[in-house]
Amino acid sequence: MAEATAPILEMKNVGKIFSQAGRAIEALRGANLRVKKGEFICLIGASGCGKSTLLRLAAGFEAATQGDVLMWGTEITGPGPSRGMVFQDYGLFPWLNVRDNIGFGPKSRGRAKSEIRDTVAHFIDLVGLQRFADVYPHQLSGGMKQRVAIARVLANDAELVLMDEPFGALDAMTRERLQDELVEIWSRTGLTVLFVTHSIEEAIFLADRVVVMSPGPGRIDNEYSIDLPRPRDIASSEFNEWRRMLSSQLHSHHGRKAG
Repeated sequence: MAEATAPILEMKNVGKIFSQAGRAIEALRGANLRVKKGEFICLIGASGCGKSTLLRLAAGFEAATQGDVLMWGTEITGPGPSRGMVFQDYGLFPWLNVRDNIGFGPKSRGRAKSEIRDTVAHFIDLVGLQRFADVYPHQLSGGMKQRVAIARVLANDAELVLMDEPFGALDAMTRERLQDELVEIWSRTGLTVLFVTHSIEEAIFLADRVVVMSPGPGRIDNEYSIDLPRPRDIASSEFNEWRRMLSSQLHSHHGRKAG
C-alpha cells in the first residue's frame, strides 16, 4: 500500500552549487518537492530562481550538491528513459525524419522492428502528424517540431515528462493550440508532467499545482492547488483571481537579496 502512495518524484532538502570562474554560485537551497503520479505541476518564478536547475536535477543531467532526488524512492544518478526532457529549442535530430526521430529511443534500446513501427504510428497519431511522418525537422513549423519532441519522449516510455519552457519561442496562437493539445495528451495518457514556465497564465491554464520559486538562492516559496474545472476559461473571474494572486506573489520577490 505504501508503494501505491509513494511519489513518482521526490526532492528532499535539495541544494545545488555551481562553480563559475572560481566562484561558488548557489543556484538552489533547501528545495522540497513531492510529485504524485499523474500530476501536472508548473514551476514559475523570475529568471535565475533555479527552475531549470531543479528540472535538470530531476532529469539526472546534474547531481545535487546536497539533499536527495528520488524517483519511486530510488536515487536518481543519471539520465534514464523513464524521465524525458522537452526543451524550448526542440532538440530534434536534423538528419532524421519525423518517424525516425520519434522511433530513435525504442530503436536504440533494441526493440523489435514491428514494435518500433507500432509505437511510432501510435504517437504520430497522438500528436496529429500523420501527414508529416516522412518530413525532416527543417521542413516543419515550430509548433510541429515541438509536437515531434513530445512524441519522441512519450515513445521512449517516459513516465515523467520534464518540460523547460517548451512553448516559449512560439507565437501566441501556436502556443495556445499546443497548450490545449498538451492537456489533451496528458489526460489521455496519465503522464506525470513537471513544466517550467515564465507565464503565470500558462501555469494556471495547465497545472493541477503551481509551485512558486524565489531567487537568491533558488527556493520553493509556496505551492497552490489550482481547483478550476477543465477545460479552463482564461477569461473567467476565477481564472483572473488566480492570475492576480500569483502575479502579486511573484512581484513581491523582486529586489530580494541573496542570503
